[in-house]
Amino acid sequence: MRVAVVGATGAVGTIMRDLLIKRGFAADAIVPFASERSRGRELPGATEPCRVLADDSIQGFDLALFSAGGATSKAWAPKFAAAGAVVVDNSSAWRMNDDVPLVVTEVNADALAAHNGIVANPNCTTMVAMLPLKALHDAFGLSAMVATSYQAAGGAGQKGIDELAEQIPVVGADIDLLVNDGAAARAKVEHKVHADTLAFNVVPSLGKVVEDGYTDEEIKLRNESRKILDIPGLQVSPTCVRVPVMVGHAVAVRAIFEREPDLAAANAALEAFPNLVVQDVPTPLEWAGRDEVAVGRIRPDLGVPTGLNLFVVGDNLLKGAALNTVQIAEELVARDLVRPASTAVAS
Repeated sequence: MRVAVVGATGAVGTIMRDLLIKRGFAADAIVPFASERSRGRELPGATEPCRVLADDSIQGFDLALFSAGGATSKAWAPKFAAAGAVVVDNSSAWRMNDDVPLVVTEVNADALAAHNGIVANPNCTTMVAMLPLKALHDAFGLSAMVATSYQAAGGAGQKGIDELAEQIPVVGADIDLLVNDGAAARAKVEHKVHADTLAFNVVPSLGKVVEDGYTDEEIKLRNESRKILDIPGLQVSPTCVRVPVMVGHAVAVRAIFEREPDLAAANAALEAFPNLVVQDVPTPLEWAGRDEVAVGRIRPDLGVPTGLNLFVVGDNLLKGAALNTVQIAEELVARDLVRPASTAVAS
């Protein structure tokens, strides 16, 4: 079993390599791919030096785990698949392709059987919400939701974490300014990664506006939820917000069901769901670095008898990205689906 890790030096790729070792993945070789400046580097968890993507360097792999951005995935995932590997892609490039399963392992792993050489990993925000929503959908029939995300700086990768870390001491040095002249405090630093100064702030804009004032991040939350849960008509009202947290996304969800939910039955369904922990008040800080998703603040909706409100938290770099990618690889092996079902998806 030969496994390629594409984007191996990035924040998610580094965790992927670590998880393959920690979880005892049955790989005879783990081969990293990165940019030219990393060519030949020896990386922890890898069995061979770092390679650069080229037609003659991608041959002979059974699995290829991608976290290198959409453009790289579009160009190279089909080539890996054509060479005989199954690709698990962490970018947005293939998620809404009808021929590509979009998988959260605890939710819809059976979809893997229909793969044609490429499997997509969902957006990290969508991922966090899927576990509790699947548990409740099976119990009561999900029909609509209002989802407001509180997304960590790490959702923008290491550069997002670094920008927040650099801003915090500068903006926080003058508490009086934060209290009495927020605009002046905000202007003490520059922002390039996030849409505004993030330190001591909340920024209600992620991505670019693409549809009726909604950003691409918000549209992903709608479209990917429909595909993963197999509810094409699911009504979704999304708002995505960046918050000054290093790692760990949270989503406040108002879920509306076809059948009036019983609170005790809802809690039982959530507690029984794999890799989901029910906690009174889960927070991103507490759950950073943990594999499970946490859900809490579960309560009846005050306006709609068929509604529940809940708060979900998960590590966006682990379950939201690297961990689910490795879990998909594990499922592919366990289900004897490592070889493509047919030819690669056309680019």
